Amino acid sequence: MRPSRTFFHTVALSLVMTAASFAATAANAADKISIMVGGYEKQIYLPAKLAESLGYFKDEGLDVELLNESAGVDAENQLLAGAVQGVVGFYDHCVDLQAKGKFIKSVVQFSQAPGEVELVSSKYPDIKSFADLKGKRAGVTGLGSSTNFLTLYMASKAGLSPADITPVPVGAGQTFIAAMQQDAIQVGMTTEPTISRLLKTGEAKILVDLRTLKGTEAALGGTYPAASLYMDAAWVDAHKDEVQKLANAFVKTLRFINTHSAAEIADKMPKDFYVGDKDGYIKALDAGKEMFTADGVMPEDGPKTVLAVLSQFSKNVKGKTIDLSKTYTTEFVKNVK
Repeated sequence: MRPSRTFFHTVALSLVMTAASFAATAANAADKISIMVGGYEKQIYLPAKLAESLGYFKDEGLDVELLNESAGVDAENQLLAGAVQGVVGFYDHCVDLQAKGKFIKSVVQFSQAPGEVELVSSKYPDIKSFADLKGKRAGVTGLGSSTNFLTLYMASKAGLSPADITPVPVGAGQTFIAAMQQDAIQVGMTTEPTISRLLKTGEAKILVDLRTLKGTEAALGGTYPAASLYMDAAWVDAHKDEVQKLANAFVKTLRFINTHSAAEIADKMPKDFYVGDKDGYIKALDAGKEMFTADGVMPEDGPKTVLAVLSQFSKNVKGKTIDLSKTYTTEFVKNVK
């Protein structure tokens, strides 16, 4: 009987160890979070890569995978499909999606200004304001994107109708530059480092600058919360520990941005982000640093500005009642020590 009893004890111990191994694997898998970034080389989304570089995700015990997607509207679709747990993109997606019955919320607000610039091709010196864009093609990251809505809004404030300009989806970076060089677009909204690359070569000039609070308030009528970490509201409610850890990492990153020079921040970024011009990258970052919040908290007047823009040009939002209180939360960022 003893050999038989020993055998059963061995089998039982093996099963226990196997179960423990599976449990540990499951726990580790649960800690892996995939975040889609709407172009992580863009300076407006700098906190994503910077948090990774500084090791803040690992400090929180998180295994975060950053995935790159050049257009925010496509990143949004990945979130809705359940392919990722979060998106680093514009807050306005949270407003737009509520109109479709989808509840998404910003859990960390990275910026209080869009960080975008409307550039005009140097081939068109007669274009001096949005009022001069009638009949022109305007580059945006994607149709239905944040840049699309902002372009239409500023055109309307200048007295133009949506039919007066043609939005053209050209992405960002090299595809945006090529579109302007080939005259596929005469103006376009983009971010750093694309802005500096075109300004340096003299191929474009600034029409409207939304990198600063002053410029944003003048053009849009208030602060405009843009870059954020947004997530499905149901997922947030079911994974509060993980969301708090993400908030911890990102708020610490925003504090780092607020207390370090552009040069010190640039040193922490991947070298290919400089696109061969580190000095230009630093200069651009120094000029646009004030777009970032210092604590991840949503600006009090910001959501109303976003709603005003979308109410005019988003087919989803127009005529709908939006509960802005459900489009963001400060619960997690205010818990960061």
